[in-house]
Amino acid sequence: MGAAIGDILPLALGVALSPVPIIAVILMLGTPQAKSRGSAFALGWVLGLVIVNVIVVLAASGSDDPDSGASIGVDILKIVLGALFLVMAAGQWRKRPKPGEEPVMPTWMAAIDGFGMPASLGLGALLSGLNPKNLALTLAAAAGIAQAGLSGGPTTIAITVFVVIGSVTVAGPVLFYVFAASKAAGPLASIKGFMSDHNAVIMMVVLLILGAKMLGQGIGGLTT
Repeated sequence: MGAAIGDILPLALGVALSPVPIIAVILMLGTPQAKSRGSAFALGWVLGLVIVNVIVVLAASGSDDPDSGASIGVDILKIVLGALFLVMAAGQWRKRPKPGEEPVMPTWMAAIDGFGMPASLGLGALLSGLNPKNLALTLAAAAGIAQAGLSGGPTTIAITVFVVIGSVTVAGPVLFYVFAASKAAGPLASIKGFMSDHNAVIMMVVLLILGAKMLGQGIGGLTT
């Protein structure tokens, strides 16, 4: 189990360091009904990660046998995802704002003020479970957990570790606001500004490191 958790930690950090959901949850915490909307968004985020992990782990059962078709399939998936991450890293580099330019954020962020709890819950689930970058990271983590051949208990622990680490930057601001609303505005605004300004660079570095890692793991698995 320790090896499996060690393998998924960088992937969980990659999910946690996604600037867009961090900015989104901080924007929600600046709206009316901030606590309920922020909590709904964080819950949706957690559910998205859990659902994708469980589905992939179940689908990839049997991949712990290195000679099985499932194991070979997981290694091929790692190579594909690693190559995808490298391509996405190059895309982030090309899209980075030039000096003096304002970073471009998704247009849906302008509508966050009007989100109710169901929309906030759904947005959290979509950003964690179906956002291409996070989906790819979660697929890689869940496939790695399945390939480790763990029993039910350790598998649950590994998924929990991934979800907790992957959710800390989304749930953390919500908890900070819930327990210290009067002190939260300044620090959260600073975090939002930093993430907005450095979104492309953060994502490029994360994707470059994880892409190289996944590509190496996949090639290593197929050649051993």
